[in-house]
Amino acid sequence: MILKYRNVFLLILMLFLFSTCIEQTRSASVWENGRFEAPLRDLETIRKEGRLRVVVDYGSTSYYVYRGKPMGFKYSLLRELARDLNVELDIYVSNDLENTFRGLETGRYDVAAKNLTVTGERARRVDFTLPLEQTRQVLVQRKGPSGSREDSLLVHNVLALRNREIVVPRNSAFHERLKNLGEEIGEPLQMVVDSVSDTEQLVRQVAEGSISLTVCDEMMVRVYRQHYPQLDFSMPVSFRQNVAWAVRKDARRLKEYLDGWLAEFMGTPRYRALYASYFRSNRNGQGVSAPLSSRGGRLSPYDDLIKQEAADAGWDWRLVAAIIHKESGFNPAAVSFAGASGLMQLMPETAESLGVEDIFDPVQNIRGGIALLSWLDKQFEREIPDREERLRFVLASYNVGLGHVKDAQRLALKYGKNPLLWEDHVDYFLLNKSEEKYFSDEVVRWGFANGRETFDFVRTVLGNYASLTSVASR
Repeated sequence: MILKYRNVFLLILMLFLFSTCIEQTRSASVWENGRFEAPLRDLETIRKEGRLRVVVDYGSTSYYVYRGKPMGFKYSLLRELARDLNVELDIYVSNDLENTFRGLETGRYDVAAKNLTVTGERARRVDFTLPLEQTRQVLVQRKGPSGSREDSLLVHNVLALRNREIVVPRNSAFHERLKNLGEEIGEPLQMVVDSVSDTEQLVRQVAEGSISLTVCDEMMVRVYRQHYPQLDFSMPVSFRQNVAWAVRKDARRLKEYLDGWLAEFMGTPRYRALYASYFRSNRNGQGVSAPLSSRGGRLSPYDDLIKQEAADAGWDWRLVAAIIHKESGFNPAAVSFAGASGLMQLMPETAESLGVEDIFDPVQNIRGGIALLSWLDKQFEREIPDREERLRFVLASYNVGLGHVKDAQRLALKYGKNPLLWEDHVDYFLLNKSEEKYFSDEVVRWGFANGRETFDFVRTVLGNYASLTSVASR
């Protein structure tokens, strides 16, 4: 049985505490008097203090918050590292490379856990750990239908980059590499340095056709291909380079420790499992985007259960069925890369707070998922009285977490949109919350989000729900 009041309070408390943690991290990263006054630190100081200060960047494989839970490949590695060191982990977020290197040099950060390509210029400022892997930089361009004019315009060698505009993030290794490449071919390349967008955002812009070319690391191609099958990543623009983390120049003991830990941990099954979950698995969820259809008058083996649980809570069972179809494809054993489980893809922490003891039990999972929908509905009920409009906000919050939707509402208010309307207002800012301009805005508390997934989730669920209302009785 779901203990409504106690567990809903725990859920609210969990969301509040995590939001507070993010804000404390941000406020702690402000410079005072133009410099950071903390003493320079090495391994002994870190162990004595019991805290490891690490700077990461926002990104789909680095660090982000999903359904109230911090996620990311780098974040997962850092948790393992902190556990081995027996220290607490202080996460700082900065997508600015100059800020990162200055922070290491002055003792603001102990470790920069980023995909840093090792170059001679950087090695004069910081010390790198042993390489985590090797990668090449590759050109990102949009494919066309086979034999089409667009397909014939694909760049297949570096000489064809002449007179082609390439957009790259500011202070990036891509900018450095393309400058060198221009010298190698004897003609400067036409680069546009974007001071707002990061690599993930630029890749999306190529996919959408708003820019023609950008550059990314080859190690990220597996991830991008899942979201953007229309893109081509086949042309390298660099030789293979080592990718590593970095520490301050005089943090000799810390570097030795990190080298030893990385060498050992990267050979473990745990590391291989973490790597596979972020770079090799299907990260688009366990459910499907295809239209939901009735077979022999039934949608799934769980129709009667869904109808009963939805009726008890005052929800339309067809809406709940549309959510389950999208989340798990009616597979009660489904587990996403993020750990969301069961028919309604509950996160383990959320399931526990809702009194769900067995997350894979269809009855408990559906009951818990509907309880979460009811709780989210209450969060918007007063400010958005129209139930149909409110449903869009509830579904978005169910998918990505209430914090990110509240961020998008604050952004809408700041930039002159209506924070109480979804379409072309709040959804715009959630869709673009992977853009540094927005996830770094002062009104944002939850940072980076892959808003495209949530945008598609809301649209798909509502589309299937509308279809069901015409073919399945209430």
